[in-house]
Formats: sequence, structure tokens, C-alpha cells
Amino acid sequence: MPWPTIGCAPHKGRGMKTVPMKSHCTQIKVRTTRRSEVVEITGRVAESVRESGVSEGLTMVTALHTTCALIINEAEPRLLEDILDLLSRMVPEGGGYRHDQIDDNAHAHLRSLLLSPTVVIPVRGGRLVLGRWQSVLLVESDGPRERTLLIQTLGV
Repeated sequence: MPWPTIGCAPHKGRGMKTVPMKSHCTQIKVRTTRRSEVVEITGRVAESVRESGVSEGLTMVTALHTTCALIINEAEPRLLEDILDLLSRMVPEGGGYRHDQIDDNAHAHLRSLLLSPTVVIPVRGGRLVLGRWQSVLLVESDGPRERTLLIQTLGV
């Protein structure tokens, strides 16, 4: 099946020039070491974008789990502790949740529900477009575990 094409730029006298769309998928593993923690993964996402050969497009990072999440925020250590403290206050562990009768990790599911399993980041010039203080972060709520993340980059 041929790759889809997208209109990219006017082509002299012949309408739009078509450029083949690239798609690159990487699966990475992230080992967490604590029950709750935030792990910075920006470098690994940027590496996948470089490998993709995509110059202009989007990168989507998805956690293939229901008890962790992804966010974009500043990776300053005190702020990361504040994020974990906020989630802990909002959804305390051992809060009498019905799911705890099965798995004892309802708090982790509920915390992840407040965040998202996916972040989408623009790619320009073959690089992630992030603000000066922005980083891609995995928020673990049921560790320690090995987490699987899917990084999908689409573009030209």
C-alpha cells in the first residue's frame, strides 16, 4: 500500500506538490523505582523523532497502561514533588475505593484519569517544539514497574 501524500507547497503551474507522508513508531520501556514518581523522558522522545527523519509534523507519545500518565511540564525537582503531593491529596491511597478489593491500586487508576495517557508535540525542523521549561514526563502512580510507551511520529 503506498504511503499517503499531502499537499505541501505550490508547484509551478501544476497545483500542489505532493510529498510522501512519513510514519515512524518506536516502543520504549521505562523502569520506575518508586510507588509514585515522575520520570523525565524528553530525551528518549527526541531521539525517536531524530530516527524518524520527519522534519515537519507531530509526535504522539502514549502510555500503554491505566495507572500511569504523561504530562508536559517543568522538570524542576521541587515542582515534581508538588505534582505528586497534589495528586496524593486529590486521590489518597487507601481511600476506601471499591477497586481496592481486587487490586489495591484504585488510587493509581483514579490519578491517571485526572491526567492523560497521551501527549502530542509538534515537530519543526526535525526537533520537538517545546517551550523553554517544558519536558515530557511520565507520572507513575502504581510503581515500581516497567512501563511501555509508544512514540508515533507523522509528517514530512
